[in-house]
Amino acid sequence: MRKFFKLQELNTDLRTEVKAGATTFMTMAYIIFVQPVVLSSTGMDFNSVFMAVCLSSAFATILMGLLANYPIALAPAMGHNFFFAYTVVLVMGVPWQTVLGAVFISGVIFIALSFIGVRERVIDAMPVCLKNGIAVGIGLLIALVGFEWAGLVVDHPATLVKLGNLKSPPVLLSIFGIILIATLLSRKVKGAILWGIIVTAVVGVIFGLIEYQGVISAPPSIAPTFLKLDILGAIRFGLLEVIFIFFFLDLFDTVGTLIGVSQEAGFMVKGKLPRAHRALLSDAVGTVAGSALGTSTVTSYIESAAGVAEGGRSGLSNMVTALFFIAAIFFSPLIKMIGGGMQISENVFLYPVTAPALIIVGSIMLKNVIHVDWKDYTESIPAFLTLIIMPLTFSITEGIAFGFISYSLLKLLSGRVKEVHWMIHLFAALFVLRYIFLMA
Repeated sequence: MRKFFKLQELNTDLRTEVKAGATTFMTMAYIIFVQPVVLSSTGMDFNSVFMAVCLSSAFATILMGLLANYPIALAPAMGHNFFFAYTVVLVMGVPWQTVLGAVFISGVIFIALSFIGVRERVIDAMPVCLKNGIAVGIGLLIALVGFEWAGLVVDHPATLVKLGNLKSPPVLLSIFGIILIATLLSRKVKGAILWGIIVTAVVGVIFGLIEYQGVISAPPSIAPTFLKLDILGAIRFGLLEVIFIFFFLDLFDTVGTLIGVSQEAGFMVKGKLPRAHRALLSDAVGTVAGSALGTSTVTSYIESAAGVAEGGRSGLSNMVTALFFIAAIFFSPLIKMIGGGMQISENVFLYPVTAPALIIVGSIMLKNVIHVDWKDYTESIPAFLTLIIMPLTFSITEGIAFGFISYSLLKLLSGRVKEVHWMIHLFAALFVLRYIFLMA
């Protein structure tokens, strides 16, 4: 094992890798609680999604460790799950089985393009302002959902939204969770989000807001989502735009995470990542496997940086992280208790335990805003439109569309068209045609 993972060459040891793998799991385990809640809003079975999350995360994480020998774990991506559920299923009205088919196709495209270098060209063509605007916009959308789930933001017929009832016990529980997670993060506690979720749930049980349902049981069935993807349906629905968005988000999430974690770990050699092809392939295969099991896009997690900070340098730490994901399948009662919704009225459900995690994750994603050149209006305005349209329209697609169109148009009108890669103009034109012909 030491020889296979090259522990001596990487200046690490078994104990360090085990500690690193456990730390990475602690920092990303919140997805086990959040993902079933998000996807069950589409009609998918909560327990089956939970199983899909654990199994796909374990599989992809092991694959990354074996193929690329990097301590970079994978799981269903935040942001992608909201696009899946709230934009494509709930707004566009596409059946979740068909959307799983679209995720599968995007993963296959990712695998195919791994062999011809298209990914690198797309990454080079994408302007920095839009890359960061998209990340911030997704963060704002995630935070908005978190505020709604917490009951802190509610609907209003005149202003669309207003402040919720701060005297409501579920709302107070969510506020407690937000403060707790923020405090743990500020004190640099490993696994702050996970610990915050668990402690908030315990407080909810103590005060009778959450019903105790047990901790350990036999793994639930994955049958309700396993191999239920409708690939032909995705083609018949004409979901080319949706497939593109899934691929697009996966591409930049993966590359951004690989670069970020690798720089921190010292893996980069002359600005390039060795075995990058294997790492990207692991990510793409993880997405394909995840769609077959019944979950949205699986991708590399930036939280892996926590494990790297603990000394993780090899794929052995991934084996440890994957074992934790597999062990989690025996704790389904705990997951359902923490992730379950609380019905307040006929059409209102609150999720006071998981809502704080969404709000905090959303706030963390806003850090990318500093990388936008706010003095250059041909850069800042497209970035602003991208990040603000996503939460206001509840759609990642519309934010990306407004970003591409405005960037291409402003560069053209300001006489700086040569600064724009032809791919950006092409995507902008396609989005314009979409608004003209495909939208009522």
